[in-house]
Amino acid sequence: MVMRPVYITLEKSPYFERVDVNFKFYQGHSDEQKVLSIRSLHAAFKNLYPDKSVLEISTKSEDLLGSKLSAFNLPVKIPNSDKFALLESAYQGSKVFENGGPFTDLFERPARYSKSDGRLRTSGKIIAFQFGEDKFPLEPKNFFYNWLYITALAAQKNLAEAVSEYDAFTDIVFNPQKSISTQAMAAAIFVGISRAGLLDAAVKSKDDFLKIIYGGQ
Repeated sequence: MVMRPVYITLEKSPYFERVDVNFKFYQGHSDEQKVLSIRSLHAAFKNLYPDKSVLEISTKSEDLLGSKLSAFNLPVKIPNSDKFALLESAYQGSKVFENGGPFTDLFERPARYSKSDGRLRTSGKIIAFQFGEDKFPLEPKNFFYNWLYITALAAQKNLAEAVSEYDAFTDIVFNPQKSISTQAMAAAIFVGISRAGLLDAAVKSKDDFLKIIYGGQ
């Protein structure tokens, strides 16, 4: 048994609730093992919250919507350009380190390649994010990732409508002991602010987003 978070959407700040769920995890890197783990996690969650609909958001999702919402598949518009990047590539390429970055050439690379680029590990400590003219601090945690994900999703009307039918979200490859940001949390916040009628206001600018989601920290 292992424990992983499920993110339930809320219509008030912070617009999500994290629930840690114990479930049987199937070891291994194959897609089949990941699918078994997702089913096990969702079954355990439904035992606790039978009235909540839950969606896995990752490339391992059995639901096509969950796969399309993966950061490895969700497109984000590159500032001052007509081009789009995959969200994961945009996120990795926007990192600013003590000794380099942002590495914007990663915007045009496949998501898996961008995530494993050696410069991300040899350029010192990460100090900020830079996306176009906007610079994002490291605090509050997840600020840039959530902003990037939610603004990208807001531009995809069909996906935005479909995801709003769900109440909770998982990301089977996310381990909170090893990583900070997850598409499951971002999706929960997206649905929460949508149901609260605050989506349009939140995506106007990063400052509006910060004020609404994080209380202007």
